Amino acid sequence: MNYWLFKSEPDEYSLHDLKNEPGQVGRWDGIRNYQARNFLRDAVREGDGVLFYHSACKVPAIVGTARVVRGAYPDPAQFDPESKYFDPKASADKPRWFCVDIQWQSEFTRPVPLKEIKQNPQLAEMVLVKQGRLSIQPVTDREWALLAELGSSPA
Repeated sequence: MNYWLFKSEPDEYSLHDLKNEPGQVGRWDGIRNYQARNFLRDAVREGDGVLFYHSACKVPAIVGTARVVRGAYPDPAQFDPESKYFDPKASADKPRWFCVDIQWQSEFTRPVPLKEIKQNPQLAEMVLVKQGRLSIQPVTDREWALLAELGSSPA
């Protein structure tokens, strides 16, 4: 099993939105960065763990966890001319963009803010700290365990 951090703007799609989906399963789509797309397409697998990160908000933070329940498949939005994620260069036989399905697992007792992550020397090598803008990023076993512990500690 691998671990990942998925970023989302909470006013667009939040951990609570995922929890409120039928079966608590949602499509993680709209990825339009090639490096993030490559992670989704080539490395993210069913059963992998996901840290759910709220970005572009007052206090960016990891707020909970999810699990990948369906591996990569072509993002349907790339074929929809009405979608903001439409890509005229994509075709059914040569999709350019991919998505996965994830299922809500838990909400942290307390969010783990980016500021705290950056101040923790044990997380200094985390992709979030080194290459912050990437919307899909790998997380090591050690980082996952530490962040889960921080998220489950009292506020």
